[in-house]
This record gives sequence, C-alpha cells and structure tokens, in this order.
Amino acid sequence: MNTDVLIVGSGCSGLYCALKLPRDIRITLITKSDLESNDSFLAQGGMCMLKEQSDFDSFFEDTLKAGHYENDKESVGIMINSSPEVVKDLVSYGADFARNDDGSLAYTREGAHSHNRIIFHEDVTGKEITSTLLAQVKKLSNVTLMEYTTMVDIIERDNKCYGAIIRKQDGTLEKVTAAYTVMACGGVGGLYRFSTNFRHLTGDSLAIAKKHGIELKNPDYVQIHPTTFYTKKHEDRSFLISESVRGEGAKLLDKNMNRFVDELLPRDVLTGKIREQMKKDGTDFVWEDLRTIPRDELVSHFPNIIEHCKEMGYDVFKEPIPVVPAQHYFMGGVKVNHHSRTSMECLYAVGETACNGVHGRNRLASNSLLESLVFAKRAAGQMAELGFVNDEIAAKKAADSIDLADYSDEKAVEREYRKLAMEAIEGRTSVGIEETIESGIAYIQA
Repeated sequence: MNTDVLIVGSGCSGLYCALKLPRDIRITLITKSDLESNDSFLAQGGMCMLKEQSDFDSFFEDTLKAGHYENDKESVGIMINSSPEVVKDLVSYGADFARNDDGSLAYTREGAHSHNRIIFHEDVTGKEITSTLLAQVKKLSNVTLMEYTTMVDIIERDNKCYGAIIRKQDGTLEKVTAAYTVMACGGVGGLYRFSTNFRHLTGDSLAIAKKHGIELKNPDYVQIHPTTFYTKKHEDRSFLISESVRGEGAKLLDKNMNRFVDELLPRDVLTGKIREQMKKDGTDFVWEDLRTIPRDELVSHFPNIIEHCKEMGYDVFKEPIPVVPAQHYFMGGVKVNHHSRTSMECLYAVGETACNGVHGRNRLASNSLLESLVFAKRAAGQMAELGFVNDEIAAKKAADSIDLADYSDEKAVEREYRKLAMEAIEGRTSVGIEETIESGIAYIQA
C-alpha cells in the first residue's frame, strides 16, 4: 500500500492533523481499536484558552509553575498564542461549548490555574471535541480510515522514515509506504495496573522509537491524577473524577470527614498530599464531597460523573464519594521540535505520544487537548510546506529489506514492545515513577 501521509491514531491530534492537511493528497489513518476508543474521548474537564491577551502572562506562569519550570518556554508560548485560532476552528466544525446567557463562551477553573480560562462541554469535553473532529474527517474523500489496525514497526533507512508495517484486523501484515508518517498513538496507561487510560494504549511509539534510536524526551515523566473513583471491583480503567469538580468547589475529606488540603494544588503536589493522608488514616482512599457545589451547577456541568457514581451506589447529592490517585498522563515521549518533527526525517509525533516540552515535569490541568491540537496543526502545516514527494525507489528499497515473517508472532512483538516501553520509562529515577510505584500503581507484567 502507498499513501502520502500515514497517521497512526484516531485521537484529537491525529484527526485534527488530517483536517489541516491539503485536500488533494492521500491520507491513511489507522487506529489500534475502534475510532472512538482513545483517551481524547475520555477527557472530561475542558480545554484551556487565552480568552484575552491580558491573561497571557498568568497563563504562561501557571503552566510553568505546574511543570516545575522545566517547560520549553517557546512551546508554551506557541500553545497559548495559538489557542484562539484552534477554538475558532473547533466552533466552525460544530463543537458545542458551554455559553453564558449573552452567548459568550463560559469559562471554568481547575487546579493550579489562577484564573478561569477553561472552555467545556458538560463533563465530556474531550468527547465533544473528538467526535466533532471525527465527523469532519469522515466527510473527506481523500482520507482512508482503518480500525483495529496496529502499527507494528516503521519502515526506515539511513534515519529516514518511509512508512510503517501494519497488522490489519484479520491479522495480516502489510507494508505501507508514505511520504510522511505521523505517530499519534496516545499514552502509556495500558502498561499500568490502575490507569484512567484505555488498556490498548501501551506505548508502542515509545518502544518503536527506542528500537530505532529515535530521540526520546523525559520518558520518566508520568502524571498521576489525584482523584479517580475508588472501587474494589475490577474495571478496565479507573473512572476519572474531573479536576473541574474541585474547581467548582468540591472538597477533599479524611476518614473523619475533615477537610485536609487545598484542593486546587498542582496535580503532583495534591497526589502527594492525598497519599500522605491515606497513609496517616490507614485507608485505601479519601473522600470527595460534591455537595459544596450548587445543585443546578452540579447537574448541568457533571451529568456523566453523577450517573457513574449512581451506578456504583453513591448519591453525590447526599454523600461524599471515595477517590484515589491513578496513572493518568504521559508528559514525556518521542522528542519533537516546535513543528512536531522527530529526530528521524519524515517522521512526526503529536499528542500524548510526543514531547515538545510544553508540560515540563507536570502537566497543568486542561492543557492536554490544547497542546495536542496546536502542535498537530503545526505538523500538518510543515508537511504541506515541504511537499509530499516520496522517493519511491528509496522507499521500495527500505520496504524490501524487511521480512514480514519477523513480525508474525503477535504476542512476542507485544511482549518485546512492552518491555522496551517500560525500560524507556524507567530509564532514570524521577518523582513521577516513584509516585507511581508508591501509589500501588504497578506495571502489568509483559
């Protein structure tokens, strides 16, 4: 198979990248599961936006402070300044965000934000954005969508990417050559016992990058979300209790129902405080009380959370709910520049797969959707600027050098890639990994 651009992943970054590419090129977009099973669909709280220029310095400082000042400042500036245009695009595509009575966008606040700057759609903002993008992509005649199709490896020669090897739904292997390949494969939550991520997100891009000597950046920076619903029942993933809940006034309580912490601390700091309280109380969770939020606001803003808690036997209008930290986000990843290009020619990475340094050591709440969209758009822009000429002779030579039989044992490939991904994450000691282990969020054994 031959295509101009191969995009691996159907989250918001992969979809937006496809939408921003020229309409006269061939795009193939593959996804490991179905088109909607990605973490972009799970994002609850909202998406940050520079609502007025006077908020730039505060937005910038909040992002750096949350990231322990390890952020790439240029990336942060690009993300913030690009946000109004991204939101304009989303609205033009049909995304529906909460509005005030006068029709203006409504903004909420979350942990470590000094001002309200987060747009939202109830408590399913990611689903609203990503489903809107998916609907637009489905209208494009130049885009081929392939579900249940896995990137098994990349096709490369002399540090230039010529496409990828894919395993299709029926198990057959195929070589796909492309002028550009975009890894939009999501995060690493599938490697962990407790995570808010989909289980099939196992850091494939991280493993492939490590295998081919592609540069990584901060692969040990793994974020733990402070509040996921605690249950003894086995679930595929932990249910997130959005940071917006605390932004709107929910309180965290110890076993004696006493408030013990400032709920709007940065995620990593708050996670540490919760762990300390759990240890002190001898419990596996703390309580979160949503009754401090006005009932009308709770009903209109958090219907999904209310319903999930009800299904689990808790009435948020009458009682607090049990919450516990769980693995949530990957700040590190495949190292990219400000146009999302990796250290390998013709290979790009966007979304949670990539690391442009914007988040530093710890991501500020609701910057993930924005960062994914901004830098996916920049990747598309640079590819369009460079052109889509594929060296067919070199591509064929690179593809012909690969024996598909080497990838015939699917389980063996999965084990190898899990091992490579975990080795990358554990490459050097960091507070992120220590918190992960100490929180009891152990790896699933390869």
